[in-house]
Amino acid sequence: MRKLLSWILSGTICGGAFAASIDISGPKTIVADKIEYDIKTESIQTSGNTEITNKSGQRMTLRDSYISKDGTALDGDDIKIWLGQHVYLDAESITRDGDITIARHATFTACDGCDAYGNAWTISATTVRHNMATRMLRFYNPVFWVYGIPTLWLPVFEMPDPGVKHKTGFLMPDFESTNKMGTMINIPFYVYISDVQDLTVTLAYLTQENPLFKLEHRLNGEHSEYRTRGSFTRNRDGENRWHIFNNDIIELGEYARASIFLERTSDKTYLQKYGFYNSQPYLDSGGRLELFGQSGYVVADAHVFQELRSNGGRYSVPSGNILPNIRGVYQSAPIYQETYLTFGADVLGISGSGAASQRVIGDARVISPWTLWGGNRITASLSTRYDIYNFDNTEMVDGSEFTGLKNRFLPSGYLEWGLPLYRPATTWTQVLEPRARITAIPHMSTDQFALNNDSAGAFLSDATLFSDKRFSGFDLWENGTFADYGMRWAAFNNTSGKTVEVFLGQTYDFTDQNGTDPNSGFHNGASDYVGRVGYNNMKWLDLSSRFRISKSDYALRHMETSGRIGNSGTYLSLGHIWSQRFIDAQTLGKDTNEATIGAGLKLTSRWSVQWNGIYNLTDSGFHSHTGGLFYNHPCYYMSAQYRRDNSIKDDYVGTTTYQFRFGMSIDGQRY
Repeated sequence: MRKLLSWILSGTICGGAFAASIDISGPKTIVADKIEYDIKTESIQTSGNTEITNKSGQRMTLRDSYISKDGTALDGDDIKIWLGQHVYLDAESITRDGDITIARHATFTACDGCDAYGNAWTISATTVRHNMATRMLRFYNPVFWVYGIPTLWLPVFEMPDPGVKHKTGFLMPDFESTNKMGTMINIPFYVYISDVQDLTVTLAYLTQENPLFKLEHRLNGEHSEYRTRGSFTRNRDGENRWHIFNNDIIELGEYARASIFLERTSDKTYLQKYGFYNSQPYLDSGGRLELFGQSGYVVADAHVFQELRSNGGRYSVPSGNILPNIRGVYQSAPIYQETYLTFGADVLGISGSGAASQRVIGDARVISPWTLWGGNRITASLSTRYDIYNFDNTEMVDGSEFTGLKNRFLPSGYLEWGLPLYRPATTWTQVLEPRARITAIPHMSTDQFALNNDSAGAFLSDATLFSDKRFSGFDLWENGTFADYGMRWAAFNNTSGKTVEVFLGQTYDFTDQNGTDPNSGFHNGASDYVGRVGYNNMKWLDLSSRFRISKSDYALRHMETSGRIGNSGTYLSLGHIWSQRFIDAQTLGKDTNEATIGAGLKLTSRWSVQWNGIYNLTDSGFHSHTGGLFYNHPCYYMSAQYRRDNSIKDDYVGTTTYQFRFGMSIDGQRY
């Protein structure tokens, strides 16, 4: 009697029918035209229309039901079970005994209400058997219907129920053509290991080549994550070809993090030929350890490279393996007003092609920023740096090979001035900021010891002005006193967020440079002019461009431009890079002239097309272009894409490849 009293009963008279609502153990509810409770068996029997809602919120409607004491036994007629927002199982009758639920003459769909003109797909079956222990649905004599049209019959079909997030089994295959290897049919098999670990094994069948095996493993720890991808094949020529990519991140507490990365392949063309290539010029393997503090950090990493370019070139970067690279920086608390100190140390080892070098750098700097009357900003800095190099059969700048120690000492300092002038207004706020910096460095007989270490040279742009170091890497030194100066104007719309920016600047070397590269933009004395312009209306238009103009005749020397028009669905994106190339100070070579184009068109709320291309204007031809038709439905998705690659390298000759993908979605989860 106590259990009966623990149920909350309420009744109303409505149209002559008695309606009762019973709350079972709190979250479970039963609503029916009539409810009868058997005290002896502690079971429930309903008459007429019945609705049952379980603890997880799933809903069931049926007629004339029977529910046992603990809910393990259930039967009824005209049953519809709602398993998700758009997922239901409809049956003439249903019987449940323990973990087994059997529905007869049933229909299952995960697309209820997704389309006004019908469900995208349904499965009808003479019997549907659900095992709660394994969370599997088995359909007997199923028929697949697409928008009410029967399309496929199978004797038996099995799938996990919608409540299953991970389940071992085959995934939806996809198809693609390959580089002169016929059609590739990818058949993926998903393996669920635990809630934090799984893997996908894929057999790729090729019509004109031996099969390809792919593997992807995922593991998420409490403070780490591990990702591994790889593939293997033994082709018809008897060659073993493979690749492995691995990336692990391990949090070592609040102030430390470790990374391990591995990228290796059997040869230079395997990734490109089998579709794993993303235009990377080399593969990078190694590890990294990062230590963080409130006032400093230390990063130690190592890199082992694998070259993928056909002709790496004498001065290609990277030119050797980096073992190790350690960089540490510490910044002090303010020692007076806003004045502070920074200390740095750097250790680098490079080895490869029978040569090796090790470098130790120590540097210290004091920086003192001041804000004076009228908004004038003054920043003064003094620094010192000491380098020690150990070379082993390393090529020097004079062409000789050297083994032994070399060292150098470099004091420097700069004084920078800026004056931001603000003009606030109701709609637009404008800023005009002149800026200048003079950097004093002793003149050296040479700006570097050896070739092919960590410096890739110098390239003047708006980003190098007012920076502590104009040249890339540490081996290439600044050489002599120079000045940077420029003007920036910007405007901000206070209502819409629109922004406009214009910058123009130049650098001046007071000391003649040794062998200045004519393509760099630096000259003895005044450099070329550099600048940037940009506009963003924060809605559908974003444009930016950076450029370099000759100091002598104001001719354009270099320009990089990017723009995007439209929104996320329908858009046009453009990118262009042009650079005039000199063989020497007087002789012009072949220009760098390349454009990237991207476009997307949202045809409907679900259909869209996209296209992207890289066009070499110098050679008048596409390097590559891709395009596709995409359809995203709440219940399924599909795409048809192509890729055209015109590159030629060793046994790889670019061609057009195609790919078709189809998958199902149940309550937002893709299968």
